[in-house]
Amino acid sequence: MPFRLPFVVAAAALISLPNPAQAAEVSAPQHAIVAADNNRLVAFDRTGQVVWRLEDVGPVHRIQPLENGNILTQDGWTRLIEIDPQQQTVWSYDATAQKGIDGRPVEIHAFQRLENGRTMIVENGIGRIIEIDREGRIVHQLPYRVAKLSPHHDVRQARKLENGNYLLCHEAEGRVTEYAPDGRTVRDYQVPLFDRPRAKGHGPEAWGNQCFHALRLPDGSTLISTGNGHAVIEVTPDKQIAWSVHQNDLPGITLAWTTSLEVLPGGNILIGNCHAGPDQPQFIEIDREKNVVWTFRDFDVLGNSTAASASVGAGNVLR
Repeated sequence: MPFRLPFVVAAAALISLPNPAQAAEVSAPQHAIVAADNNRLVAFDRTGQVVWRLEDVGPVHRIQPLENGNILTQDGWTRLIEIDPQQQTVWSYDATAQKGIDGRPVEIHAFQRLENGRTMIVENGIGRIIEIDREGRIVHQLPYRVAKLSPHHDVRQARKLENGNYLLCHEAEGRVTEYAPDGRTVRDYQVPLFDRPRAKGHGPEAWGNQCFHALRLPDGSTLISTGNGHAVIEVTPDKQIAWSVHQNDLPGITLAWTTSLEVLPGGNILIGNCHAGPDQPQFIEIDREKNVVWTFRDFDVLGNSTAASASVGAGNVLR
């Protein structure tokens, strides 16, 4: 069942880029989008109009539209919420209620509603992946591996794969790792720095390998948004980079902190572009030849810290 957007209640801008190159212009209306920034969760229709907004929402790193028309997302770093099309909370999970393990602080950045109705959650700072039922009971858990636990930086995004394994982006260590259900490491990939020194910051001037998002493609390769590496790379099972798009590869567009990733039905890729500045789009759709198909920019309702987004009704293959 597709997500249905209710009536339009306000307006926002779908704005063209400064256009140093024609290829960077916004195309015709393309995708409905749900995104988070400025302590609000906002739904836009295909023309860029605001359909609804939910105010006073805590930080968000993940948005998952569900088959029933609801949205699973965050309200801060410790609480998950499922909201219906009227923005009413119909389910929630609070990690702080578990008080961590041995009193350690916990944050949630990665989660996924599974087809069986369970919710997969990665609890940063504790070092575990859990699956819970609708009542919040843990029905499965396994450890993940980091050199030093960090509530904010252990894991940025994660997915449970069709084979039953778990694919995690270990942000602080610049590593994408696949874990078996018992916690064994199945596959590891260290995101490269491409022979450049690290540089602090969040904008285009920063440099690192703080990977944000990873998707397993049908051929076994892994698509990775490299965070402050300003790129999206496709890595084969034998750890070769088969395809990539880097900071200045797209005419008129500068990639900064690459965040959300989606693979659309035709094979195009939808990229979240965070901390790039008000002259740059927050969302970019490209094809495999690196042609810009569609961009979205809104600095009235959203801002420069739009780390989480999801298309709605696009029939996307992976997100």
